Amino acid sequence: MINKWWRENTVSAVIVTIIRLYLGYGFLTAGFHKITGGAFDASGFIGGAIKNPVMGPDGGMVFGGYVKFLESFALPNVGVFNVIVPWGEFLVGLGLILGCLTTAAAFFGMMMNFSFLMAGTVSHNPTDILMGFFIITAGYNAGKFGLDRYVMPYLRKVTNKGKDSHTHSAA
Repeated sequence: MINKWWRENTVSAVIVTIIRLYLGYGFLTAGFHKITGGAFDASGFIGGAIKNPVMGPDGGMVFGGYVKFLESFALPNVGVFNVIVPWGEFLVGLGLILGCLTTAAAFFGMMMNFSFLMAGTVSHNPTDILMGFFIITAGYNAGKFGLDRYVMPYLRKVTNKGKDSHTHSAA
């Protein structure tokens, strides 16, 4: 019942629009400042997450697999991350603000939030993850007051071209 309300109700669409505008502004400005503020370098952040991983009460690493990923892939390819982090933040913010590919933008925003969280940066990431969850739960309704209202029907039409719309029954 609550899921149906999030996905179909106009009041929930208004609530989710406010959430996505707020969240989108945070991502857009963070990405914009990284893009325009000079050379962004993630190596310090990645190195810090490797040197000081999130530790559990028993003294063991909580996200050991993530630290291995940072050591073996992210740090050696930091140049790629120096591009995808600022542009990813900017594009996620733009998608959320415009309501264009909203659930995809929320998904990739949550991926970044989880990455920052597993690297030990609590900050506002848990709150952002919760807001992203509401946006994804709302689905198409999250972009009802945005470009998704026009983009999604077009994408459905284009991706279904050439598919047989008739159902065949076995006789």
